[in-house]
Amino acid sequence: MPRGHKPPSQRQLRVGEELRHIIASIIERGDIRDPDLAGRAITVTEVRISPDLKNATVFVVPLGGGEVAPLIKGLKRARAFLRHEMARQIDLRAVPDLFFEADTSFDEATRIETLLRSPAVRRDLSPDAAEPLPPADSDDGADDGA
Repeated sequence: MPRGHKPPSQRQLRVGEELRHIIASIIERGDIRDPDLAGRAITVTEVRISPDLKNATVFVVPLGGGEVAPLIKGLKRARAFLRHEMARQIDLRAVPDLFFEADTSFDEATRIETLLRSPAVRRDLSPDAAEPLPPADSDDGADDGA
């Protein structure tokens, strides 16, 4: 594995998940007074923390979709408030510095799903040309993981 690309440790994962819950609860309470965040439902999808626990990247997405750029700007302005509130709720030697990014994993998953359902890919994945796959828009419940 190349240098600097180690998987996160259990401590990083545990602290990142705890920070995700804390940040989500602070945002949910509505204590942040920023015009770009007022009345917006925000989902904190992931928090990745550095190995030294001093920097945390917070991945967010607006609930129900919408423009993410103003959301990121508002969260950057509220960073000091969020760190202050986090310090009250978590027992760490130093409260990590927060960096905010838009979570594009949902968009990427949708793009991949669209590609997999395209006729060219479906034709290539078909085990036999005589056995066509069911139409992409059919809802037979087989692809929902249930």
